[in-house]
Amino acid sequence: MATHLKLNDRAPDWELVDGTGETHRLSDYRGQPVVLVFYPMDFNPVCAEEHACFIDVLKDFERAEAQVLGISVDHRHAHAAFAKQNGIAYPLLADFHPKGDVGKRYGVYLEDAGFHARTTLVIDPEGRICFIQENETSAVPDIEEVLEAVHEAS
Repeated sequence: MATHLKLNDRAPDWELVDGTGETHRLSDYRGQPVVLVFYPMDFNPVCAEEHACFIDVLKDFERAEAQVLGISVDHRHAHAAFAKQNGIAYPLLADFHPKGDVGKRYGVYLEDAGFHARTTLVIDPEGRICFIQENETSAVPDIEEVLEAVHEAS
């Protein structure tokens, strides 16, 4: 499945809660690069490996003043447990109800599977999509490509 959004499209705004119940909006991060990490589900080994890769280079994203945000259809309580178990310090956002609503707006929600495709987007400081990386559900994304896109967007 390919996202229906294209490079230079304005990223749709949204409002989601993280594992602590804090509300996040994409528009809250205007003025800095944002990395949206759409992933299938918490407690999946490939998803855990994907987040471990982001954790390994999180300082590089922070130095670029980029905000990393994970998004899946899991409930915020599952996100809290998954983040604690895996040492994830960036917000994991619950696209839980209505299920996959944000993923549908971005074209990454897989209706048949009931979860998001493994897709990473970089949103530039003005709120436009400047990078899209689509991966197989069983594949860990190339984080270096994402980091390079963040540097270009800064």
